[in-house]
Amino acid sequence: MFHIPALTWTLTAVLLIAGSYHLAQAVRARHLTDRVNNTLHALMNTLMTAMLWNLGPSTLLAQIAILAGAALWFTLQAVARPEFKLLCAGNQGRLKCAYHSLTMAAAATMITLMTTHTPTAAATATGTGTTTTAAGTHTTHHGSAYTTTDTTTTAALGNTPAIALTLVFAAAATTFLILRHRTTTTTHHGRKHPTRTEHALEALGATTMALMFATMTT
Repeated sequence: MFHIPALTWTLTAVLLIAGSYHLAQAVRARHLTDRVNNTLHALMNTLMTAMLWNLGPSTLLAQIAILAGAALWFTLQAVARPEFKLLCAGNQGRLKCAYHSLTMAAAATMITLMTTHTPTAAATATGTGTTTTAAGTHTTHHGSAYTTTDTTTTAALGNTPAIALTLVFAAAATTFLILRHRTTTTTHHGRKHPTRTEHALEALGATTMALMFATMTT
């Protein structure tokens, strides 16, 4: 995805570290819900690592389906009734699950944008080649102009969600950094607040998402 190897390797390391952390949390979790949540996070980080290196192109639809299902799972937790205490409880827990749902949906969107980026580029190249080859005929040249315009419009529309999600995750990264400095080790109604480590990983994850979406706006 990136043309700078150092950046690709850095983001790969960040994703693998975050994935390993969530996998360790899944193993240590006492409740099934926590195990599932952390496992899904570890899986998402693995899939994003594969995106960086363009791995597994034959399984893209399966990846999108898994991430979409994970987004639905976190959404259900965010809107669950208060009686289901094993799910997201309290305003802070619901916001956390809502953000994780957005993250999973964004990852699925990222894969979708990647699959539509290559055909667009190919169409642009084909349209340019047609104009050059058939420059002697007025009709073909006029049709190629329409093709180029349509391709440009399609690319602009495709960049819109990438730009929006870049801004969203940039804001999320800033928010998590602020929360990290305000985090305490106190508990509320028996529930432990997220640790500084968790906020730092969330900030790194949001930064990674913002950078990956930013590359799709060019």
